[in-house]
Amino acid sequence: MSTQSSAPRSPSGTRDVLPPESTRWERVVGAFARGVEDAGYGLTMTPVFEYSSVFRRGIGDASDVVGKEMYEFTDRDGQQLALRPEGTASIVRAFVQHHPLVPFKAWYVTPAFRHERAQALRYRQHHQLGIEAIGTEDPDLDVEVITVAHDFFRGLGLERFELKLNSMGDAQCRPAYLELLAGVLAERAGELCDEHGERFGSNPLRVLDCKKPECRKATADVPRLMDHLCGPCAAHFARVRQGLEASTVAYVLDHRLVRGFDYYTRTTFEFASAALESAQNGIGGGGRYDGLVEMLGGDPTPGIGFGIGIERVLGACDAESVFAVEPAPLDAFVIDVTEGDGRGAEARDLTIELRRAGISADRAFGVRSMKSQMKAADRSGASIALIVGPEELSAGTVTLRPLRGPGEQYAVGRHEAAVAVTRELAAYQADLNAGQ
Repeated sequence: MSTQSSAPRSPSGTRDVLPPESTRWERVVGAFARGVEDAGYGLTMTPVFEYSSVFRRGIGDASDVVGKEMYEFTDRDGQQLALRPEGTASIVRAFVQHHPLVPFKAWYVTPAFRHERAQALRYRQHHQLGIEAIGTEDPDLDVEVITVAHDFFRGLGLERFELKLNSMGDAQCRPAYLELLAGVLAERAGELCDEHGERFGSNPLRVLDCKKPECRKATADVPRLMDHLCGPCAAHFARVRQGLEASTVAYVLDHRLVRGFDYYTRTTFEFASAALESAQNGIGGGGRYDGLVEMLGGDPTPGIGFGIGIERVLGACDAESVFAVEPAPLDAFVIDVTEGDGRGAEARDLTIELRRAGISADRAFGVRSMKSQMKAADRSGASIALIVGPEELSAGTVTLRPLRGPGEQYAVGRHEAAVAVTRELAAYQADLNAGQ
């Protein structure tokens, strides 16, 4: 009876990333790390689960992320914990706990978990890159954060994306706007979708973010928050816009961009890819959260950051046919056709020596023929094959055979193999450079 039907599979809404696809993930994380570290951000790692209160206090109980999507559980000690649904709250909790010097500039790469309806580029476990800058309300920091994300996308080769920008005001000006918006929505409650027709009063801003046609139509001409900012918020937003324009970062104003979390204040932004379907076209976004540190028990401290979905970014790269990554080929492949009980020992030892000399190398395992091992060497993409057979073993030599460039095979002393490989690789690279 076949056991295939009972074989375990990854849970719904998750996926495995195997070589060679994982090489692309490694490269995108590396590109992000180089860019943000050049701007002074340091890698910060926090637990993948937190006390549930971190997200309930930070994101808000009324949000869909906490109310509908967060993976929450009681552990064996009776503690109420949650898997991280996003990256910012954990970084801010770490800031409150450890009191680093400000401005605290952190970057992270992490899985995030949300019980969403699984579909293309929307996973229950997805992966985020992000930065957080905590300790100053300077609008020029907003410009830096947005520009770092913009330049990361450009560095991957992406062109078909748009930056959407808005300001959500602060505790001084937003309450009056919310009262104004709620009044307008009350007059149009019958025109809203079923969910917001009854619940708009709890958070009127969420109606602006609703994608359903009824809400979009009913809110098309409502007052815009950016037109009701107080003096300090208006000046802050003007400085952000001026800085982006000076940095040649194009943007469009979007009064519907209110984000989904309660902690956002003032600047909010989102990058959307025109190469992806509109329902899943957000490739990254964030904003300022000047009250979040205080929400999590710290002293009032402003901050700003963003999160970028790796799956979404790579999907946008696929749609634009950019950032194609091939695994780096090996430098050398060791072929062992010695005989007797010790067969394979030469390949084992020589491969280790090459790696310790800084040369990427691999070998075949098990008892395999010369032909089979040569095929494996060719599949590996190695530039050079090192062959050890009975004659080489007796003479204390290794046969060096170029696999990619011109040249004849020749014998070198066993202990000179690493030096010879390094020399051949340099000559091969020089020939490639000359032919460009």
